[in-house]
Amino acid sequence: MLFKREHKTGHRTTRQAGMGERDLFESGDRARFTAPARVRNCGLALLTLTVLGACVAAGQMAEAPAGETLTTQVDAATMREVDASAQAGDWLSHGRDWGEQRFSPLRQINDSNVGELGLAWFDDLETSRGVQATPLVVDGVLYNESIYNVVTAYDGATGEKLWTFDPQVGREWARLACCGPSSRGLAAWEGKLYIGALDGRLIALDMATGKEVWTTQTFEREGRLNAYSITGAPRVYDGKVVIGNGGADYGVRGFVSAYDAETGKRLWKFYTVPGNPADGPDGEASDSAMKIALPTWHGEWWKYGGGGTAWDSFAFDAERNLVYIGTGNGSPHMWKFRSDGAGDNLFLCSIVAVDADTGEYRWHYQMVPEEEWDYTCTQPMILADMQIDGRKRDVIMQAPKNGFFYVLDRGTGELISAKSYVSENSWANRIDMKTGRPVLQPGAHNTTTPHLMNPSWLAAHSWHPMSWSPLTGLVYFAAQEQPDIYARAQDGEFDFVYHRSNSGQQRRNQPDLRKRLMEEARAKEKGYLLAWDPRTQREAWRVPYPHPGSGGVLTTAGNLLIQGTINKTVAIYRADTGEKLWEMGIDQAPVAGPITYMAGGHQYIAVNAGWGGSPVYNLNNDGPFRTASAKLLVFRLGAKGVELPPMAKAANVPRPPFLTATEQQVSRGRDLYSETCMRCHGVDAIGGVKDLRWMTPEVHDRFLDIVIGGALEDKGMASFAGVLSEEDARAIHAYLIARANEDWQDAGGGH
Repeated sequence: MLFKREHKTGHRTTRQAGMGERDLFESGDRARFTAPARVRNCGLALLTLTVLGACVAAGQMAEAPAGETLTTQVDAATMREVDASAQAGDWLSHGRDWGEQRFSPLRQINDSNVGELGLAWFDDLETSRGVQATPLVVDGVLYNESIYNVVTAYDGATGEKLWTFDPQVGREWARLACCGPSSRGLAAWEGKLYIGALDGRLIALDMATGKEVWTTQTFEREGRLNAYSITGAPRVYDGKVVIGNGGADYGVRGFVSAYDAETGKRLWKFYTVPGNPADGPDGEASDSAMKIALPTWHGEWWKYGGGGTAWDSFAFDAERNLVYIGTGNGSPHMWKFRSDGAGDNLFLCSIVAVDADTGEYRWHYQMVPEEEWDYTCTQPMILADMQIDGRKRDVIMQAPKNGFFYVLDRGTGELISAKSYVSENSWANRIDMKTGRPVLQPGAHNTTTPHLMNPSWLAAHSWHPMSWSPLTGLVYFAAQEQPDIYARAQDGEFDFVYHRSNSGQQRRNQPDLRKRLMEEARAKEKGYLLAWDPRTQREAWRVPYPHPGSGGVLTTAGNLLIQGTINKTVAIYRADTGEKLWEMGIDQAPVAGPITYMAGGHQYIAVNAGWGGSPVYNLNNDGPFRTASAKLLVFRLGAKGVELPPMAKAANVPRPPFLTATEQQVSRGRDLYSETCMRCHGVDAIGGVKDLRWMTPEVHDRFLDIVIGGALEDKGMASFAGVLSEEDARAIHAYLIARANEDWQDAGGGH
């Protein structure tokens, strides 16, 4: 796009392909970029192939009038017309539009020429942690967020760094957050960029300079003991910044708040679960909703927080002025300990619609009543208009952890349809269309006897962004089947520890049964890219992968479906049939959502490639799963000359120390690992962000210094002092040594 901006020339640490773009720069610090050709005033409310062909087909756009400078102002008018020619080449919000469709009308790159795609430029993000952010692009400038909320602005065509902002998030927050120090993205509005920082700050930056404009704290901070955190992307809806938080596993009461985008003043707050009834109303926007929710809770849940955190997903219907909130799991997980095994526990695992101006309740639909499986409904939600059974329906769609794909009326919350998208669902056999409630499978609720659940807390579909193409009518997402073993603790054995994962599970009884169940779980594990027809609730096609763990998706008018894969590639498929058209090995498995944009007359595809997140059982079957450092990768047609550096050669699987601990120490370490380490490092210490079975002798020697002393805080492994004692840490170490000795030979040790 043609635009003006001022910037200071930054030191270039990125690599870029030669494009002949230097002639686009004027001398000095001011830069004017050439606009891509465009058709003027071609707004797209509902996309069709005819409209797309007229408005955004390559070579069918007209140049802006001579001397006119066009800019994209991210505001109410622009966001209501994101497909208009003036901003069709931008990526202005987390899901591109307020309905989170993640569909782009660009088709300069398409199914006939995608084979010419090459790497244009990249930036090494210099971390081995997962990078989950969806970048934004406004007027050819790409804004990206790495771990600890470090934000960088790049020239979208060349990769030149324009500015970087580091909010200086304390490294201890890597432990205080459930799954590490990553963030899923940024928001933009009227010249400002918004960060939802891990430590709870909402920060507004000047988009041109990266300078802080204002900051506000969204939750109370109690030093190292605070259990809230923010990993989700903020959204801005008509001048209101909406942000949620995480921490349900650790013992918090979920809420969502909205702030004035100009000043940072809080406008409203909506709690997702009730507090202590003895305290009376909260005096917040959610008070009327809590009257609905309170009768569905029992016992003394407020002592454990209750949970229900909205840690990722939102959407906005501008016509109805409704904000849709996806809520999370209960705290603690086990229904018996949380609510005496009684009541639906609203609004856990629900979609809740609230008024955007006031935050007041409008409707809800609960996917998982009686939640006790660590299911969440914080997965992406998509708004779309479609014909269902001969009737036009305005819908909201979601594929949450529980394995069912839901289509609701977004005006009323009425359930239109719901079908399971996994091959085996041991939670529910169907959704009753009269009541909207799941019909649970026999034995779905947890007892003290271990049993296998699929889906499990590992999710049939997690936070990874999904996409809807109005051209194919299909929704695309990364699906997976990862059963896990569930059994609640014996009565009286649940021990709530603030800021430890409080599942309420028993993890070591009946070891022979557990061993058999885990073998079954590992045998059933699978991952695939799924194309789903929401109108008929049927699978259209799938692409199988050797393991779960592939990333978010993007669709375009060029009939393209783009995804980072667990095969350590970026792959592009035909959106209509699933035929693979292009793939590039990158020594990384991107989990973030890709984007596409225009800059300097060229269409680009960009994705953050940094694997991390949920563990995968069988990922290390052929030896440790290794990746290169995380990178922002940017592709365009005809790009040549940029190559990624080779990944360092793999070391041999290290011989673990001999086990000298007692069975009692190992058993205690297993329990502590499950409640403190498992989310990042995997069930049975298998397949996590760092496989702790294969620690080097040096890491074994420094184990206490790392876990208690924080020796690797700069790498994202924060100190657990205050949560674990030295005795606890030694027990966990003993358990890990035991696990390593069990698996070393099978992993190729000694060969």
